[in-house]
Amino acid sequence: MLGTAMTRRLKADGYTNIVTRKHSELDLTRQADVDSFFSVEKPEFVFLFAARVGGIADSLQHQADAFTINTQIAVNVISAASNSGVEKLLFTASSAVYPDGIPQPITEDMLLSGTGSRNLGGYAFSKIVGLKLCEYYCKQYSDDFKAVIVPNLYGPNDRGSTVMPMLFRKFSHAKMAGEDSVSVWGTGGARREFLHVDDLVDALLYLVNNNMDETYINIGSGVDISIKELSLLIKKAFGYSGEIIFDTSKPEGVMQKLLDSTKIKAMGWMPKISLQEGISILVKEYSGEPKRAN
Repeated sequence: MLGTAMTRRLKADGYTNIVTRKHSELDLTRQADVDSFFSVEKPEFVFLFAARVGGIADSLQHQADAFTINTQIAVNVISAASNSGVEKLLFTASSAVYPDGIPQPITEDMLLSGTGSRNLGGYAFSKIVGLKLCEYYCKQYSDDFKAVIVPNLYGPNDRGSTVMPMLFRKFSHAKMAGEDSVSVWGTGGARREFLHVDDLVDALLYLVNNNMDETYINIGSGVDISIKELSLLIKKAFGYSGEIIFDTSKPEGVMQKLLDSTKIKAMGWMPKISLQEGISILVKEYSGEPKRAN
């Protein structure tokens, strides 16, 4: 989702020398292959989006896989970028890197201020490795390698298993199949912050073109919403008339994780797409209707 959004934006802005690779074409967990790619392509700017990521159930069941694969990706790509003289690198991490139970909204200095996320441990710690690698390469080699910490992303081409695409699939299927209820994990009380992928792409390009003093920075909408409220918004957008059943036997993760994005907003960047607008755009995509013109 994020890679296609960035490629779409770069092409719209007139960039032509864009280098991408699918997993089937380049396995980022293989150091020799990554080194060869950088040696041949010699990119100037790198956006590191690749990751093994899933929802709560997947993260609980595959913590070793998530930690190993994502750590390998970070180490291989960041070291190869440094060795090949990459001018700028931006690494993406999620708000899962922050500890549970800390004051809200979360500022950047709260990283490593407590225990990690209980439900997303393997994934979260691998992303912390990436964040710290950027910091260490900056300090030791003076590389301009920075990281961003983002909330739940959503937008076109989202085929993941996180909360937003799962809810869209559930309500879309229930509407088309005429089902009388939709089951949602947890109590509905957990709160999440969402950022449209096009807003994140806009922020990343803003950071590339404006010097960023911090090694890592939060990029969020600044607004969170309960899973119950989100479910009702999506239900209304689809015109679904059935019941929402909250399955309290299922996990729902940490109850709140809202980012403090004061630093990037002070630099002059602001998100443009509201949650309501973003949901409306996605419903049209699921329904096969024309999308909003950029």
